[in-house]
Amino acid sequence: MTSDSSGSIAPADFRTAMSRFASGITIMSTLQGGVAHAMTASAFTSVSLEPALVLVCVDKGVRMHDAVLSSGDWAVSVLAAGDDAVAERFARSGRDLYSQFDGVPTVPGPKTGCPLIAGAPAWIECRTWATYEGGDHTIVVGEVLSLGAVDDPSALIYYAGQYRDLTGR
Repeated sequence: MTSDSSGSIAPADFRTAMSRFASGITIMSTLQGGVAHAMTASAFTSVSLEPALVLVCVDKGVRMHDAVLSSGDWAVSVLAAGDDAVAERFARSGRDLYSQFDGVPTVPGPKTGCPLIAGAPAWIECRTWATYEGGDHTIVVGEVLSLGAVDDPSALIYYAGQYRDLTGR
């Protein structure tokens, strides 16, 4: 895995190298015209303590992109170990918009009403603070409006192309 003489990086090589960086798994959700949209996001991180800011990267080619940009309010649920099926469900493109949450327990966020995954170890509601171009993604920075966390040490992570928990499963 190296770049060619022009400095170009092959997408497959980039994906392989980045897969060696473990990341948490979240579900990002928003409401657009009263319809819930969601996606699995591993490109999520804190940005600032004051003001409290987080960011998530959203692929420009998915319907969530336009939904979150037009809504302005969104939420993130941090997934627990064992939530592999939830992560897979919202990572799949082309799922039916109106039934995508069927069978997934959710609660409305107290500030935005965006769906939060019930029982998530942590959740955060945001209002878009800024957006930035990021190649084939948009970097969406959100000002935190409300949040919550439970005393649950479990977490679902993604490493080397697989969902795992902190024990290495």
